[in-house]
Parts: sequence; C-alpha cells; structure tokens
Amino acid sequence: MLYTSTRDKTLRVTSSEAITRGISADGGLFVPCDIPKLSLQDLQDMIPMSYIQRAKKILSLYLTDFTPEEIDACVSGAYREGKFDSPKVAPLHRLTDNVDILELFRGPTCAFKDMALQLLPYLLTTASKKAAPDKQIVILVATSGDTGKAALEGFKDVPNTRILVFYPENGVSPMQKLQMCTQEGDNVAVCAIQGNFDDAQSGVKRIFTDERVGQKLAENGLMFSSANSINWGRLVPQIVYYCSAYTDLLESGTVKAGEPMNVVVPTGNFGNILAAYYAREMGVPIDRLICASNENNVLTDFLTSGTYDRNRTFYTTASPSMDILISSNLERLLFHLSGEDDTLVRTWMSALSKDGTYTVTADVLDKIRTIFSAAAADDDKTAGTIRKTYETYNYLSDTHTGVAIAVCQAYRAETGDCKPTVVASTASPYKFARSVLTALNGKAPEADDFDLSAILSEQTGTKIPAPLASLRDKTVRFTGSSAIADMEQRVYDMLGI
Repeated sequence: MLYTSTRDKTLRVTSSEAITRGISADGGLFVPCDIPKLSLQDLQDMIPMSYIQRAKKILSLYLTDFTPEEIDACVSGAYREGKFDSPKVAPLHRLTDNVDILELFRGPTCAFKDMALQLLPYLLTTASKKAAPDKQIVILVATSGDTGKAALEGFKDVPNTRILVFYPENGVSPMQKLQMCTQEGDNVAVCAIQGNFDDAQSGVKRIFTDERVGQKLAENGLMFSSANSINWGRLVPQIVYYCSAYTDLLESGTVKAGEPMNVVVPTGNFGNILAAYYAREMGVPIDRLICASNENNVLTDFLTSGTYDRNRTFYTTASPSMDILISSNLERLLFHLSGEDDTLVRTWMSALSKDGTYTVTADVLDKIRTIFSAAAADDDKTAGTIRKTYETYNYLSDTHTGVAIAVCQAYRAETGDCKPTVVASTASPYKFARSVLTALNGKAPEADDFDLSAILSEQTGTKIPAPLASLRDKTVRFTGSSAIADMEQRVYDMLGI
C-alpha cells in the first residue's frame, strides 16, 4: 500500500513515510493510492473478535510496510486492558430500537481522540525508525479542545519525541484547558494563542510547510510530524471503529449481513466523518453519512450547496471542539471525489487560502449528495435535545453528541429514512458539565467545574470519570499565551533552539 499527496498525485510514499512526515511538503495531505476492501464475510468473521483483533485486521490492510509483529505491538499497547473503561473499547449503547450511540469517549482523556491518539505514538515511533532513524520527532498540534489533551497524554514521555500544543485562549472549556495545562511529562509543552482554532490550525500548517523552519529543525536533529488528523496515522485508527460498529450491529441482530446503516457524526475538521467514508468505500454497508454541525455550519452549507465559504461570523458555542471554519480533512474527500484531480484540489485550496471560498464542480457536488446529508443545530436546539434525551431515554450526552442526536432526529423526521443508525458520541458530558447542567435545568449554579461535576453526578446518578475527577489536585504547569504572529518563535522557545 502506497500513499500519494492530494496536491501531487505523482508522489509515492510508504505508510511509514506518510505517518512520519504528517503532511506533504507541497502542503497536501497523504491519502492511500488504493482503498482496500472488506467482504461481507470479512465483517462476519470479525464478530467474535476483540477490538484489538479487529484493529489489527483493518490496520494491516493499510500499513503494509509494518510487520504483523509491529502492528500487534502497536495495537496491543494502545488498547490494552485498563486503558479504556469498557472491555469493548468503543461500545454501542442502544438508545432506541434502531439508533445506537457509538461511545468513543471511554479512554484516558474522555474524548474520541483517544481512539487514535493512544495508538499514534506507537505507530509514529515504529514508522520513524524506518523513515527517519536519525531524527527526534517534534509533534506540533493545534487543538480545539480534545486533540490537545489526548495527544499530550499519548506522547507523554515517549522516547525520541517532543510535543507542542497550541489552543485558542478563549475557545476551549475550562475542563479542557485544565486537562492540557496540568499535563505531566518531560517532553511536553502547551501554549494558548490569542485567536480561534482556525488561527491555531493555519499557524501550525504554515510552520509545518516553511522550508526555513524545517531547515532550522534539521540542523538541530529534529523534524516535524503531526498529531492532528491531517496525519494519516491519526485518521486510519478511526476507520476501525466504524467497521467494528457495523460488526456489533451484526452481532446484536440489528442488521443482517449486507443491510445498510446510516452514520451521524458531529464534526468540525471533517476527520471523524471522513473515517466513516473510508469504511464505506472499503465495503462496510453504510448508506448515508450525516454530517452534524453547530452554529459554525460551514460544512452543512458546503455539503448541500457545493460552495465552501469561511467568510462568515465565527461563533463560540457550547460545543467548542466543533467551532471550526476551515475543515482540513475535506481536502482528502475532494481528491477522491474529483477522480484524484490534484490540479483541481490545488486550485480550490489556493482559493480558500486567498479568498476564503471556492465552489466545486457539478459532478463532484452530485457525488457528495449521493453519500452525504448535513444539518446543523444551534445551542438552544442542542440543549433541548440533551434534556429530552435524558428525560426520555435516561441517557446523558455531552454537547457535541447532543448536536449529533438533534441532527439525527431532524434527518429522520424530514426524510422518513429510519434505517439502523449509529450516532458517534465524541466526549464525556463531564467535560462540559456547566453546559450539560444548563441544558438539564435551564441554568447552572455559580461554581467551579469540579463542583458542577459533583452536582451533575448527584442529579443524574452517573459517575464522574476518574481522569477528570483527578484533575482537581494537579498543578498547573503551562500558563503562556502567544500572538498568532509569534507562534513560530514560541516553537523555538519551547524546543530551546
């Protein structure tokens, strides 16, 4: 299996090279030259498998330059007993007769990013020994909240790596900020930026692709890689849980082999739903991919109109991990749906960078519409959905999952399409206790997040996740803040070069 760039389809690299580099030198994202296939029999054969066994099966199709022993070591390390608080790692919770919640928040940072970021350090250290054995890897991360903590936790004290995380100063929840700023480890650093997530992401990509910066790192025996979903090593583990979810529906009898399911994903950067697209292309019977957005509904507008336009008001919402107007992973989808037309992709990405907008061709829009549906839910709708979901089904969701459930319900009511549906749940409600309590009660008491979590636990009879409860006693280590223009210098400062 070889990989190419969305902006230069003549390029060919191994999976080790793609994972080690993170992003192509031309600014494009690495994608597989061919998408491997799963038969219905393959999916049925996965029914008795553990999550670790399923992950090894799927990853071996994409990481063909890894030995079976290397894949086994990576996967077994990432998902070993005790890492996740469910033996199924990514369990389904039955909400209604044909709607299941795919709980992706059972890991050590209580967010879906753990599904990939517990595995990525193993993949990256294995890959870098093949592709860059003489370099220390510097992981540069922009986060809208959950990726930062999950990456910090995953790479904490991993030999021959350093990790630097930038987050929007006023764009994450208090619990998310505390998770990052108390992070332990000798190889970690965290810095706020005076801007939003798009500013952080654009700044990181700019630093990544600056040859002058790369040369300075090389002179010091360093090279950049990424833990954001622009890195294929971040995205490929996410394909696994959609394959696994369908297998679990087979096991429960919700679907028979070959019967389709729909998938609803709350997303801002498009990586989580793109992983479901790859699973679909592999042969997992997925009919509609339903993209759920909050008030920053740039993806909803694009998937329905074909015009991407980030020139709009940016909203700070109760679902901050989706407060994004530049969805990086969309570039991968455009490459595939355009027939791998890298010239078109370069033109669209250039227009996005220069003018903030582009419009895809009619045939690409037609392909999008055959696969994707999209809708948005604002904070009021989301809050009402959280409350009603708890009152009706005794199920407590976070704000991002609330967006997805609201969009799922609206889609089914509007279309009459009530196929078995999997809704991706991306975070514990305790990461957003104030917003969840407000949704349940109309308002939340004036108290810190720890006291609010205790109130939420008492009111709902649910348990505060241990990783969040333990934050109260941790020391804040990182308090720095940077202007957007100074991000490059902050990288040098944090690396000591």
